Amino acid sequence: MSAKYASWVSLMAWIVALGSLAFAVYLGVRSRLTVQVALSQKAVAQVKAERDVRDVEGVNLPKFVASLHKVAVRRKTLLRTSFPQRPPTEVKTYVVEQGDSLFGIAQEFKIKPETLLWANYDLLNDNPDLLTVGMELKIPPVDGVYYQWQAGDTVESVAARFEAKVQDVLSWSGNPFDLTNPTLEPGTWIMVPGGHREFRQWVIPVIPRGRAGVSKSVYGAGACEGGYDGAYGSGFFIWPSGNHYLSGNDYWSGHLGIDLAAGEGAPIYAADSGVVVFSGWATGGYGYTIMIDHGNGYQTLYAHLSGINATCGRSMGQGQVIGYAGSTGNSTGPHLHFEVRYQGGFVNPWYVLPAP
Repeated sequence: MSAKYASWVSLMAWIVALGSLAFAVYLGVRSRLTVQVALSQKAVAQVKAERDVRDVEGVNLPKFVASLHKVAVRRKTLLRTSFPQRPPTEVKTYVVEQGDSLFGIAQEFKIKPETLLWANYDLLNDNPDLLTVGMELKIPPVDGVYYQWQAGDTVESVAARFEAKVQDVLSWSGNPFDLTNPTLEPGTWIMVPGGHREFRQWVIPVIPRGRAGVSKSVYGAGACEGGYDGAYGSGFFIWPSGNHYLSGNDYWSGHLGIDLAAGEGAPIYAADSGVVVFSGWATGGYGYTIMIDHGNGYQTLYAHLSGINATCGRSMGQGQVIGYAGSTGNSTGPHLHFEVRYQGGFVNPWYVLPAP
């Protein structure tokens, strides 16, 4: 066989091989296309069958086009629904517990102590020292005056009485007003948002030395009869109890003293030198009480004592034990109610006591 003939045979073999490969590729592609077309026809047939079932059952659902894509974008499922926050409108009831104070209860419910005092006038008569364990207090939802509608009242007269705005009273969602005829049945309770009124103060009057005395029938058995003279104060005060922090009420317009933490029987000290002008039981919820006149315009008062160590007319030196802490009178737990007065007016004790 010549070399020329061998080359020709080899070329033909390569041509046959390439043709076989091309034919095999063609068969594979055709087979794949046939399978895809079959799947597509099957999916469309399934969708059509489901649509026919819905049409038979009378369900009117929107038509859709099926997708053969394996990956789809889906909306994330939210398991929590958010609701808008609305201001509270319900008046709650709270039962006073051991150790409670009007100031502390007001802080717990995020209202002013004045609001709590005004809402419970029938129980407290504007005196936070009348708070007792087991008492049921009305807790208004917002600051202002909780008021019971009286015969003859109008929105304008009630708003003017408590120095509030008529629109605030009408628009508060908790009030049951019909805006076309804003009148209410007597006895209906409403909220006067932002309203306020004056306090009726229940306090032991200032009893300076040299006075002829006060009536025991009015101020209690502790009122000292007759005038006295004796020790004078320095004008500088020390803490009357071992603890230098509050146990309840702070000083504010409805509570003209501070309640200092003191356990039952803890010693109570004279904050400055002076003469005892009240020693014994006091009306108005104070319980066993001592008042000292310091002879320089100042008087100090110590209330809710469990025991007394200073009698009428006795001179007491600064730091001397005058009595013992307790919970007598209207009190929800042992503490010392401490007041400071100057020239007959009340002074915030924090202004004259040394830094704790």
